[in-house]
Amino acid sequence: MSQNLSILYQDEDLIAVNKPAGMLVHRGERSEEDRPILLQTLRDQLGQKVYPVHRLDRMTSGVIVLALNSETASLMVDQWRNKSVEKRYFAVTRGYMPEHVHLDYAMAPPVDKFKKNPKPKPVQEAITDFYCLGQVEIPVEIDKYPQSRYSLVEALPKTGRKHQIRRHLKHLSHPIIGDTRYGKGKHTQYFRDHLNCAQMLLHAWKLSFEHPYTGQTMCLYAQLNETWWSIIQTFGWTQSLPEEVSRSPL
Repeated sequence: MSQNLSILYQDEDLIAVNKPAGMLVHRGERSEEDRPILLQTLRDQLGQKVYPVHRLDRMTSGVIVLALNSETASLMVDQWRNKSVEKRYFAVTRGYMPEHVHLDYAMAPPVDKFKKNPKPKPVQEAITDFYCLGQVEIPVEIDKYPQSRYSLVEALPKTGRKHQIRRHLKHLSHPIIGDTRYGKGKHTQYFRDHLNCAQMLLHAWKLSFEHPYTGQTMCLYAQLNETWWSIIQTFGWTQSLPEEVSRSPL
């Protein structure tokens, strides 16, 4: 039986939950039968149908909003299309990130590795702002240097391309720790073996949008889990986090 999801907000039209890393939002063509699915888990938990409004990658944790009826789902999807939703993410990356990077780097949708002879798709606009919140250097040789450097980064995507933050950070040569597709395997392995961190360190911590019926500005926050807090405390980044982030693990 799936564990209940942590509900961040709920009314008669909307619900927001803190999605765990590793949970698929909906069942795809290659979904494993025994892997928990967010839509089904939440339907069972609420006893009613829910409607997806946006997506998070399977390995990304954090706040995700769903509608409780099809009319609300349509209104919410329009906000994403109009780019009127503000999304903020935390990421732990390899290397020292600059204080601020505004990256306008267009990308074609990622190639589906499981399809034979996939057709190329057109390049799409992709814009992300990155802010460095904290840096650390540890006396461990992982690549070719005697020390290893990492950064705590806040990412604000202005567009919603698939894997946008992950691909943009790879483009900047600051891949996310735990990203098995775009990251650095040796650093991911070090975090897993020595820091007890077996998840991708990308977390959707804040989501702001306009309620489709009341017009109220909604700001929803998804707190960090124990794995995240262990890394934050190990690297001395507790005071680098925004004040809305709880100082204790989920």
